[in-house]
Amino acid sequence: MNTPNLTPLVAGLPATVPFVGPEELQRNRGAPFAARLGANENVFGPSPRAIAALQAENARIWQYGDAGSHDLRNALAAELGCGIGNIVVGEGIDGLLGYLVRMLVAPGDAVVTSAGAYPTFNYHVAGYGGRLETVPYRDDAEDLVALIARAAEVGARLIYFANPDNPMGSYLPGVEVAAALQALPEGALLILDEAYLEFAPDDAAVPLPLDDPRLIRMRTFSKAYGMAGARVGYAIGAPGLIAAFDRVRNHFGMNRAAQAGALAALADRDWLARTKAKVAASRDEIGRIAAENGLKALPSATNFVTVDCGGDGNLARRVVAELGDRGVFIRMPFVAPQDRCVRISCGTEADMALLASTLPAALTAARAAAARAG
Repeated sequence: MNTPNLTPLVAGLPATVPFVGPEELQRNRGAPFAARLGANENVFGPSPRAIAALQAENARIWQYGDAGSHDLRNALAAELGCGIGNIVVGEGIDGLLGYLVRMLVAPGDAVVTSAGAYPTFNYHVAGYGGRLETVPYRDDAEDLVALIARAAEVGARLIYFANPDNPMGSYLPGVEVAAALQALPEGALLILDEAYLEFAPDDAAVPLPLDDPRLIRMRTFSKAYGMAGARVGYAIGAPGLIAAFDRVRNHFGMNRAAQAGALAALADRDWLARTKAKVAASRDEIGRIAAENGLKALPSATNFVTVDCGGDGNLARRVVAELGDRGVFIRMPFVAPQDRCVRISCGTEADMALLASTLPAALTAARAAAARAG
């Protein structure tokens, strides 16, 4: 039997993916989840205007989408107060991260990130032969000053920093991000992943020009706009950097229905405001449920809440498994000491009621199993 003749780089990579999706977990357990609270999806859904725009494109789905995403980029530029040349649209932040790494990281180049931060970025770096250098979290938050210092030590091309952060939900005020950039080494670029920015306090916004060449901002329609399945993300940066994406991106990667849906979603400010209010209420409810069960909910500037289970990673993994057995899908951080926690996405009132009713038994079973394991 013939085997694929992989390149040495690809042959040396682990045969894994950053996440096991909830669909695969449901297939493995032989039943659907009753509450899907692990992927940080927006269960409140997209604007009805966005749904109508998506549906209206069905009859024209035989056409490729606009390769330049011109209308969406123009609308984003008007919203942000910048030029269309400052914006590139891509297949979610994940897709844009892959393109950026391909553009800037050659085999052996150093890239800096936090140990336990968003793993899909690491996946792209490894896939293009980059060398990952990691910095630990400090007080359950990414340490931007330490990331920049490490980049100076190793000559890093890229620094990844999410604000607000996934998986811990913390954020750094934008003025502190701007101040930290004063020490950015020559030749380095800060990736500012702002996927959850719409949920954060106003002071999370970084008060620097959108074309500042030291950073590239990445945002998405997957979270606050409720369109994770449409895969629409965008990056904001200096025109020269943004133009370089055209050298490597999949020019017809954006389907036309997704483009139309994102354009309509962007225009519906009232729906966005209502969604943010629902998310805030759900965050409070997750905190209440955690406290009711003797757990500590960490402060969150996102659409999820990270909850300290009061033990180590083994206990947290058992909590995830026990809740999954009871039909509640959640996830957890991967790296100690943050892996003592679980991460619970915001949900509907019904989702929260199921979480409240299943968590006590899940905790009891997890603690008993941990005790037996010693």
